[in-house]
Amino acid sequence: MRAVIVTQPDKLEVVQIEKPRVGPYQALVRTELAALCNSTDSKLVSGHFPGVQKFPMVLGHEDAGIVEEIGTKVRNFKPGDRAIGGLVFDFAEPGLHGGFGGFCDYTVVNDHDAMVADGVADAAHGWRECHEIQRKVDADIPLEEAVILCMWREVYGGFGDFRLQAGDCVLVFGAGPVGLSFVKFGRLLGLKWIGVVDPLPRKRDVAQRMGADAVYAPAEVPGLQQKMARSLDAIIDAVGNEKIVNLALPMVKMGGSICVYGVIAASAMNVEKELGPYNFNLYFHQWPTRWREREAQAPLCDWIRQGKLKASEFVTHQFPIERIADAFAAVRTGQVVKCLLRY
Repeated sequence: MRAVIVTQPDKLEVVQIEKPRVGPYQALVRTELAALCNSTDSKLVSGHFPGVQKFPMVLGHEDAGIVEEIGTKVRNFKPGDRAIGGLVFDFAEPGLHGGFGGFCDYTVVNDHDAMVADGVADAAHGWRECHEIQRKVDADIPLEEAVILCMWREVYGGFGDFRLQAGDCVLVFGAGPVGLSFVKFGRLLGLKWIGVVDPLPRKRDVAQRMGADAVYAPAEVPGLQQKMARSLDAIIDAVGNEKIVNLALPMVKMGGSICVYGVIAASAMNVEKELGPYNFNLYFHQWPTRWREREAQAPLCDWIRQGKLKASEFVTHQFPIERIADAFAAVRTGQVVKCLLRY
């Protein structure tokens, strides 16, 4: 099967490797569609993702496909089901490492619920925490929406981790796919006011179409600090940048929150606490809280069915999997919101 491999930092190849074999609690999934995670996949390719820096590595973690084969103890997947979150961790080829391994013609999903029911959801039996969110997707959910659920579930879960509530006033730094998802979901979940800061006019326009009350260029932030001093319930840093955290601190109210979303490549971050109120919360959301991510699927699918959430609002680029290098080149221009990879 084909697999996208990072042979060394910033070097990508599409090569042939052996198709995975399923264990008793696993299902083999033929990939239909995948999506780039602009931040995580770029860090993996460049060699800057903490803890995952062994090459060559098989890339990818956002994918959707059709179940073709199931193990003997699988109860919650059947052939013909659509599944999301398939990965490959175990490779027949010696020396090949997993950068999650989702950009393959075939991946594997694990029946988490069956493993829990049988009392074998532990490392000794091959269980990993990511198995909890490898899920079946109902047949009425379109393929493009199904694959973006991989990202949408994480962002929806972030609302819970950040303790965001209806009626909050929130400023989002970054109008990439994550920042725009916070805007879209915030409007649907009843946030009172949502502002967005992004350097690109095109992305600011997209944020407004998704429901942002106001958009700003970075050069406008100093004036914004004075205008919104100590008034915001939360600031979401969807970029993961020390400078953004410190720019945001003067605007957060007493007891408000600075919410940093995404894996931070730097080993330390300097927070100038004197810029903020005496009391504020600092949240780092570098990894999904799996139970929140899992529970997010049902309300997100309801929004999709109701026409409130559409992949077309996010997808700006599409490439065949053979042109994966072109896809990353497009991401580096800053123009990509969400890029799909066709198989």
